[in-house]
Amino acid sequence: MPTKKALPIEDSLKKNRLILDERVGVEQSFDIGFRTLHILGREVHIYYVTGLCETPIIVQLMRQLFEMNDLEEPGEDIFQQIKGDIPHQQVEVVESLDQCITQLLSGLAVIFVEGVQSALIVDVRSYPGRTPEEPDTEKVIRGSRDGFTENIIENTALTRRRIRDERLRHEILQVGERSKTDICISYIQDVADPGLVDLIKKEIKDIDIDGLSMADKTLEEYLVNQGRNPFPLVRYTERPDVAAAHLFEGHVMIMVDTSPSMIITPTTYFHHVQHAEEFRQSPAVGTFVRWVRFFGIFASVFLLPLWILFVLQPDLLPEALSFIGPNEESSIPVIIQILIADLGLEMLRIAAIHTPTPLSTAMGLIAAVLIGQIAIDVGLFIPEVILYVAVSAIGSYATPSYELSVANKMSRVLMVIFVALFGVKGFMIGMTAYILLLAHTKSFNTPYLWPFLPFNGKGALQILLRMSMPSLKQRPSIVHPQNNQRQK
Repeated sequence: MPTKKALPIEDSLKKNRLILDERVGVEQSFDIGFRTLHILGREVHIYYVTGLCETPIIVQLMRQLFEMNDLEEPGEDIFQQIKGDIPHQQVEVVESLDQCITQLLSGLAVIFVEGVQSALIVDVRSYPGRTPEEPDTEKVIRGSRDGFTENIIENTALTRRRIRDERLRHEILQVGERSKTDICISYIQDVADPGLVDLIKKEIKDIDIDGLSMADKTLEEYLVNQGRNPFPLVRYTERPDVAAAHLFEGHVMIMVDTSPSMIITPTTYFHHVQHAEEFRQSPAVGTFVRWVRFFGIFASVFLLPLWILFVLQPDLLPEALSFIGPNEESSIPVIIQILIADLGLEMLRIAAIHTPTPLSTAMGLIAAVLIGQIAIDVGLFIPEVILYVAVSAIGSYATPSYELSVANKMSRVLMVIFVALFGVKGFMIGMTAYILLLAHTKSFNTPYLWPFLPFNGKGALQILLRMSMPSLKQRPSIVHPQNNQRQK
């Protein structure tokens, strides 16, 4: 796509006003504010977006400019006089109308001075949004209760508060021909792999799209080649402490304005199965919690295929486990019951998302008491089907990453179908295909099953056990950190 030539600022305020009327619709859009002032004998125009800045700030800015008429005499360079008297922490001089329009629509104030082919950009942004609060999907028993918000400025501040290192970098880019969405790349300069940082910058700059309507998710689909692979290739977090921990390890974080979810790259399968709660407890308790979670994730994938295999081929069961399987005949095949129950639970999960909070409890009671019990009484399900489907669902909910839990659910349904069609061979084919897909997956050239494939002893030990922080003296080698030593 050819690069458009930047439109210069005219020295005539009337010409600039005509261009802004055409490009931005100053007269048409009620939220575009415009004022004409006379400062030190010159006409001055101020433009701003009313919804993206606070009225008292704009009033203070204009009052300060008016006071110049009483306190100062016109000098040789009135433009520089005005710039020097603006009482704000960030004032920038630009010489392109395209820059002025982009900054205006981002919430900054633009000041034009008659006879000057430059403009002043004053940062008066005050985006509407909520206060930082604990994310619903990453709650901990003990720990901080703040979380990222939809305001990218607040998000960088929450990160900076935890990493007071002069080498922490927040680089801003804009994507979208129409949306001009702000994207921030965060990393620690002497730790993160510069090759990864350059790759991410290049991929973002190459994005050619009208706008990022779905914010971080749309950006993710441009950054990673997801294809038909259901497994998540980046990790999302809404917790500043989790983001800071990954930055210390050498990861690169990507923030998208209007989204409270931060993208962490690169990631492996095991980044999606860890939770902040493990690191808020003692190493022994954290290890116990981690293994319980591993068991839940294993059950969410393999429990139902194993059970249907034993139901279809009871001769595979040892004598001690002969009780597994239905004790009574049913008119509906067990495989159909499992699929109906499993997909029914997924429907309930989707319904819970769309149900208003005051009604969600009532919906849960209806699902548990009425649908579940009546379905058993009328013979639609046998009790064991409800039991094993429920255990698998609990394992899915125990998975910290929502994206991984859905991918595992899809894998489970496919494995159940394979077992129903081919028996033991189907189970082995399904399990092998599951592992091979994970082994073949890469995120930013990072093996998905590291540290087990390829094997790394120290990394594998840190996955299996929650190590104490003083013992973690080195950063994970998979992110190729410039500074491998975490502690001196």
